[in-house]
Amino acid sequence: MISDTDFMRRALDLARNAQALSEVPVGALVVLGDRVIGEGFNQPITLKDPTAHAEILALRAAATTLGDYRLGGTTLYVTLEPCPMCAAALVHARVARLVFGAWDPRQGAAGSAFNLVTARAMNHQVDCFGGVLADECGAILRQFFESRR
Repeated sequence: MISDTDFMRRALDLARNAQALSEVPVGALVVLGDRVIGEGFNQPITLKDPTAHAEILALRAAATTLGDYRLGGTTLYVTLEPCPMCAAALVHARVARLVFGAWDPRQGAAGSAFNLVTARAMNHQVDCFGGVLADECGAILRQFFESRR
């Protein structure tokens, strides 16, 4: 069986794809069972699309794979705690589980700044677990932003 750590390592590989494009290095994948059904990495600059976050692109790919926007029973792995837009998309897609790497105390919407994924006001709650490979996920982000200063 593939572990959360194994899937997070794949998300880190995807984050490096974003970094190669000078995008904020965030990678995400959607898994059903042990099968990756969607992947994405940040591309809002490349695609000229403010919604082209890693999570959104991975959700779109997974929905295409399944032929349904509802992604019940899936797990989304992402290297950075989702922002409010992405967290709401996870809820609306009925993703069962969220696993993320680094916490985002300024914009995170899975327990840091906000908590949309488990909010009772939402029509679905996502089981959430943060901190998987947090040091590695945080390091790639820190290095990216330090290189731009």
